[in-house]
Amino acid sequence: MRIKFWGVRGSTPTPQPENMRYGGNTSCVEVRLGAHIYIFDCGTGFRVLGHEFEREFGDRPFQAHVFVSHFHWDHIQGMPFFRPLYENKGSQFIFHSSGRTRRLEQVMAEQMAAPYFPVDLAHMKAKRNFYDIESGCLHMEDGIQIKTAYLNHPQGCLGFRLETKDGILVYATDNEPGDAHFDKNVRKLAEGADILIYDAQYLPEEYEARRRGWGHSHWREAVNVVMESGAKELILYHHDPEHTDAIVDKVVTDARNYYPKVRAAAEGLVIELNQSMKAHS
Repeated sequence: MRIKFWGVRGSTPTPQPENMRYGGNTSCVEVRLGAHIYIFDCGTGFRVLGHEFEREFGDRPFQAHVFVSHFHWDHIQGMPFFRPLYENKGSQFIFHSSGRTRRLEQVMAEQMAAPYFPVDLAHMKAKRNFYDIESGCLHMEDGIQIKTAYLNHPQGCLGFRLETKDGILVYATDNEPGDAHFDKNVRKLAEGADILIYDAQYLPEEYEARRRGWGHSHWREAVNVVMESGAKELILYHHDPEHTDAIVDKVVTDARNYYPKVRAAAEGLVIELNQSMKAHS
């Protein structure tokens, strides 16, 4: 399993010099399992991933599964700028999302409708399939399973657990602590995972002072989740637009005082996970 981060920021892109080491693009994570491609969220990092696919595949068709946690701007705003959707007619993109509030195909059409965007979905040549998913389990290729659970976020958000022979990855962005049902959900989702990517948008003091009810977590709760779930490594994710590289550095240092295997997600970060690595971890 090869995990690569293309967008790690929450709320809005932040192309500022003081944020460049961790990155300013919004949410997008790519996972490769042999020839299989899984993508989690389509923030502005999705645009950059599209450029990489063009370099890798050229005119050759390819297929990818795209899992969209929810429809807030920072998780969908890269879709209109993802060039393989327009230019690679033989490729297929299989989108998975919850249809509780609205179907993803409708969301894509609306965000590209006049007067917000100059072209519409009719310009996309690649094949697109849309599937509504809820809490449960999806059986994918080669014995791969995707388990899902709802997180605590305004208008809803899905967390994803990717189970493979190489290990278990959990992607749980946009989750607020404090609700017993959702707190249990996220810990069950993360149980025994090799990698937990988790919402750490706020500092604990920011959250307590003025961010309650906004749908996000903080690094101290992220540490609680990884320790209580038995997950092995914590990747702090969805960095706040106001958090500079220096602030994220301090967050990592503070979090490691409680749990040693903590990193902050950064654009371009690659994590390789396989059976031999697990045996030596």
